[in-house]
Order: sequence, then C-alpha cells, then structure tokens
Amino acid sequence: MAATSYFLLTVFLALASSQAIASDPSPLQDFCVADKHSPVKVNGFVCKDPMAVNADDFFKAAKLDEPRNTMHSKVGSNVTLINVMQLPGLNTLGISIARIDYAPLGLNPPHTHPRATEILTVLEGTLYVGFVTSNPNNTLFTKELNKGDVFVFPQGLIHFQFNPVHDKPAVALAALSSQNPGVITIANAVFGSKPPISDDVLAKAFQVGKGTIDWLQAQFWENNHY
Repeated sequence: MAATSYFLLTVFLALASSQAIASDPSPLQDFCVADKHSPVKVNGFVCKDPMAVNADDFFKAAKLDEPRNTMHSKVGSNVTLINVMQLPGLNTLGISIARIDYAPLGLNPPHTHPRATEILTVLEGTLYVGFVTSNPNNTLFTKELNKGDVFVFPQGLIHFQFNPVHDKPAVALAALSSQNPGVITIANAVFGSKPPISDDVLAKAFQVGKGTIDWLQAQFWENNHY
C-alpha cells in the first residue's frame, strides 16, 4: 500500500512539474537588463551585472509622439517597435510597445506575432481591423475603430489593420505581451522567402498556375518595420 501511495505521489509531482515548466518563467529578481555583449547564448539575454546597471538601461528617447514617414512604404504604413533589442531593460519583463502610422488607405498587412498577444488603441483617425481564427473554422472577426477605441489580437493569429479613409492618416499604439514578440508578414514569408519556396508547392497550395506564383515571387516584398 505504501509503495502504491509513493508511486501515485511521484506521478502527481511529475505532472505538476511538467505543467509548471510549460509556461514562461516568472522573473526571479527585480530586473535582468540584457547584456548583448555576452558570448553566452540563452533563451533571451544574459543579465547584465546589476552593479553596472543605470537608469539609461530602462530608457529610450523613442519620440513616439512624432509622426513617421509612410511615403516610402508600398503598403502605406510604418511600424516603430520598441522591444528588448532597443531597450535592454525589457529583458524578462514580457512586454513591448509599437507606434503604427498609416497613410490614407494605408495597410499594416496580414501578419502574426508568434510570441505575443497584441492590444491596440487608435490615437488618431479610423482603422478597419481584424483577425482570423485557426483551422478548421478560419472565422474572421472585424471591427471599425475610431479614436480612443481598443481592440485585441490573440497570440499567433493572423491579423491586420487598414486605414479606410482616403484623405486622412491614422495612428495607433500597440502593446505586446513579449519582450520580443516577433512578426511574420504572411505575403513576405510565403512569396519573399530566401531561398524561394518551390513554385510547385505554392501553385498547389494556392490552386493557381505556376506563372502566377513566379510573378508574385518576383515582386519586392518589403518590411514596414523601421
């Protein structure tokens, strides 16, 4: 009986431990400023010596109140992301921020953040936004947002923002639940990969001729993150 109880306790602890390590770890100290010069490779960045940390490690003069140039973007948007790469003090804190500027009829094209949920608020103008759920339903949720409105995009799902107004720009501020949320712009990844995905594969996937795929792969798939 004792052996059985011991076995059940061991199984329970193993299951509890597996659940505990399946999520992101909580910070174990006040901060862990990223040491980008360390040769040690970890999931994130090694901590800078706390005795060498100063207020500038938690500061960036990002000027997020200033308009960004959208004229050089083919899609008419400009994303200014502040993550751990620009602000070392964000390391292990699980958050980042972005300003997004939209030209009239500008688009932040369909994309995903593999490591973050995004919450977006409109600062100026109007945005038509939406996201698509995963297979098999692929349900589209959309909303038109005005100044002061808030919308959330669940982690990993394809989403977009579009300025439907032809004569006025729009601005939004987004917060993301990761120090380095990552972004995968769908068209760029599929048609602009290096080396390119086989046109046989893409023609079959999109049910079009290979000539259409070849034309798409020949386009310039730019990044609207600056």
